[in-house]
Amino acid sequence: MSPRTWLLDSFEAAVKAAGPARIVPEFLPHLSDLPVPPKGRVLVVGAGKASAAMAVAVENSWHEYYALEGIVVTRYGHAMPTRRIKIIEAGHPIPDENGMQAAQDILQRVMQLTQDDLLLCLFSGGGSSVLALPSEGVALADLQQVTQQLLRCGASIQEINTVRKHVSRIQGGRLAAACQAPIHALIISDVTGDDPAHIASGPCAPDSTCFLDALTVLERYAIDVPPSIKKVLNAGNRHLLDETPKPGSPIFKHVRNLIIASARQSLRAAKHFFEQCGINALILGDTVTGEARDVAKTYAALIREIRLYPDMLKAPIALLSGGETTVTVHGSGRGGRNTTFLLALLIALDGLDRVYALACDTDGIDGSGHNAGALITPDSLLRAREAGMHADFYLANNDTFSFFSKLGDLVITGPTYTNVNDYRVILVL
Repeated sequence: MSPRTWLLDSFEAAVKAAGPARIVPEFLPHLSDLPVPPKGRVLVVGAGKASAAMAVAVENSWHEYYALEGIVVTRYGHAMPTRRIKIIEAGHPIPDENGMQAAQDILQRVMQLTQDDLLLCLFSGGGSSVLALPSEGVALADLQQVTQQLLRCGASIQEINTVRKHVSRIQGGRLAAACQAPIHALIISDVTGDDPAHIASGPCAPDSTCFLDALTVLERYAIDVPPSIKKVLNAGNRHLLDETPKPGSPIFKHVRNLIIASARQSLRAAKHFFEQCGINALILGDTVTGEARDVAKTYAALIREIRLYPDMLKAPIALLSGGETTVTVHGSGRGGRNTTFLLALLIALDGLDRVYALACDTDGIDGSGHNAGALITPDSLLRAREAGMHADFYLANNDTFSFFSKLGDLVITGPTYTNVNDYRVILVL
């Protein structure tokens, strides 16, 4: 088996470990086990890149003689055929009219539930965008403008979601606040720390942030804030609007938020894969954050240490990590955080032999391209130079997609129907 095949097969193993078809059934509620077994309706709602696959898993596991209905919203191209749960596709990472209408429909249906009903929620990464319902007085175009700026400025997902939750009628625990029925929320985590409050911006989770925090984020990154959003946030900061529901609120007494998949189990699956191939594997962590370029330089330094001091970590070894890096965009090219990480790593390694690496988003989409990510080999930099490509230029222009496309080293999977964020592996032979 070639190193390239090892990398690709390990990524496949990581994605499969987070597959909804395998995970969802064991976390579904048994009606007899619920605090208040529903005498009425069972409503399924959801949002995110994995939500359609989660809905399919629910349908396949739910007894046909039990009532089931619902609506789930996912990213364009991520829908799957269902029988009883309606699937709607919407914009990601920039929200659109489809997502706003779906969120409105979900909120209205949830508000009609009673204590005799059950709300089954299916949330995953990407839910914040596709389940966007702006606060009263906030235009969708204004939310789109702020979202675009936040995505390009290098803000963390937690910071971005702090803003989203405070200009939303459904996120930041507001969906739970609108529901009288017991809530059973199944969540596939794509954020470091696996906090339900930051996955799909926590529709059913308590929110520890406040309006002032949202204003602080916008000021920190010098975001050009439309008047409608500024008005809502300032009014909330002056206590003229209700805050998001906080930890300890009685609103959440009837809510169960369950993390059913995360980066950790995917990394463990990849570790097992490499060990089955006779290669040592070390998980460096599933909470790696920071600028993708800076993280790459740190990893390059570790690789050089392994080469200089083989008694520290003996090759062959696979270094595995997950999490979510960020990219501050200055150029006009295409790319994502995984290809940015790889190109920065390639430059830092400067042709070091017997080092291979792959970085991909487990949802199958990295940034603005149609690829999951890319991979590098010991001769990648040489091949680029022979083709007249200057790696530093592509990195500076945020055009990492074009760089790896021209090398033929993009990893293209299409939608994977799950999302536990980034998967990185560096193979030192």
